[in-house]
Amino acid sequence: MNDIFLKVIFKRFYWDVLDPNERAYLLYHMFRQFPGQTGNLIRGRFISKKAKRAGRNLIVMAGTRFRSIENLSVGDNVQIGYDNFIQAYGGVTVGDNVMTAPGVKIWSVNHNFEDKNILIANQGVKEAEVIIGNDVWISSNAFILPGVVLPDGVVVSAGSVVGIKAYSPCSILAGNPARVIGSRR
Repeated sequence: MNDIFLKVIFKRFYWDVLDPNERAYLLYHMFRQFPGQTGNLIRGRFISKKAKRAGRNLIVMAGTRFRSIENLSVGDNVQIGYDNFIQAYGGVTVGDNVMTAPGVKIWSVNHNFEDKNILIANQGVKEAEVIIGNDVWISSNAFILPGVVLPDGVVVSAGSVVGIKAYSPCSILAGNPARVIGSRR
């Protein structure tokens, strides 16, 4: 590597350390993979301090990534599974007693792409809050898209891609796109 490149990298790192938001992400990155119950507690405590709101007993498993933590609200007894990715830029609200399995993605922002005469990268983004009710189970590798509202008691099956629709409480969702395949009642 040349000296100019190294100077640019170190200068960028210096500015990241001075920025409180970037400093928080750098700190979180250091213990994102910390193993065991100790790691789960450290991550839960860190997210509780940085989130908009966090209830009691938040457990965050190893490998989970967050963006825009300041727009995340979680209730009591929430367990976020291994290797989740929660992008809360547009707001994510999670109720009480919610569990996510490994690999879940929750997104609250998406790129605009309607105008074919403008590069997608130049069209900005669209924010849409995600709301997850109480007693919801989101299974492995499910993807919750911006603007989705999951009512109380919903179960999302593995690999489902959940878009904006009206779902009834206690529905069981599966597929891509997700559709109601049953009820817990």
